[in-house]
Amino acid sequence: MQIIDGKLVSETIKKQLAEKVTELKALGKKVPHLAAILVGTNPASETYVASKVKSCAEIGYNSTLLRFDAQISEQHLLDHIRSLNENADIDGILVQLPLPKHINEELVINTIDPNKDVDGFHPANVGRMVSGLPTFIPATPYGIMLLLEHYRIPTKGKHAVVIGRSHIVGTPMSILLSRNSYPGNCTVTICHSQTTNLKEICLQADIIVAAIGRPDFVTADMVKEGVVIIDVGINRIADATKKSGSRLVGDVNFKEVSEKASFITPVPGGVGPMTIAALLKNTYFASQGQQVKLN
Repeated sequence: MQIIDGKLVSETIKKQLAEKVTELKALGKKVPHLAAILVGTNPASETYVASKVKSCAEIGYNSTLLRFDAQISEQHLLDHIRSLNENADIDGILVQLPLPKHINEELVINTIDPNKDVDGFHPANVGRMVSGLPTFIPATPYGIMLLLEHYRIPTKGKHAVVIGRSHIVGTPMSILLSRNSYPGNCTVTICHSQTTNLKEICLQADIIVAAIGRPDFVTADMVKEGVVIIDVGINRIADATKKSGSRLVGDVNFKEVSEKASFITPVPGGVGPMTIAALLKNTYFASQGQQVKLN
């Protein structure tokens, strides 16, 4: 069994991006600038945005964090997004989800300029991804593809099971794994809350991407020997042995499943760091007027 070290790979990517920023500065050119919008005080969102802003600073990007009260009106938020769209100094825009219930997330995403949509959620970018065209790929699936490529994990002809069908991870992951390229060329089964024979399907899988949001959901009796496990879940559970009173676990029971897996991502330290690395890559491409084209 080999651990897929997302922290290590993400640091490699950030180092490469930092070198590109140094080159841009040496040539007197503009460095990438990411604008992040945070609405309210959701603790998880606060942590995610802080990590993104910190990573920008580490590699030399400029960043702007716009914080708004949870009671901000939908129209006021949309006006701020339109202002960022028109600001030539801003290359990438992300709106941290989830948003308060009175704000239409779909409308917010659709308002972002597709050329600055470094989260890859705008319908125009989703359509380009489905069509196999250069685009901005949602950061978590993009990060996973980079991990598979870095570790040279075979995907051609493999049966990949994706557990979860969100537009953020599950659905784009299923599309990317089925592409006629590497990583890709998988036969993909996408499972969800209405799947009735999940265990039987998982036992057939060569690759499992777990993105269902349930702690320790995938257990050893659900996987076969040699399976590749990509655990997207980040769940906080009570743990009296920890000073904080809690700890993070994935959607996969790591202790059990790691004994059967050929490759497995840990939680934390697996997919999480790669999400930020992929976002930074998207922002670099946006700053250069380009989009991501996977192999």
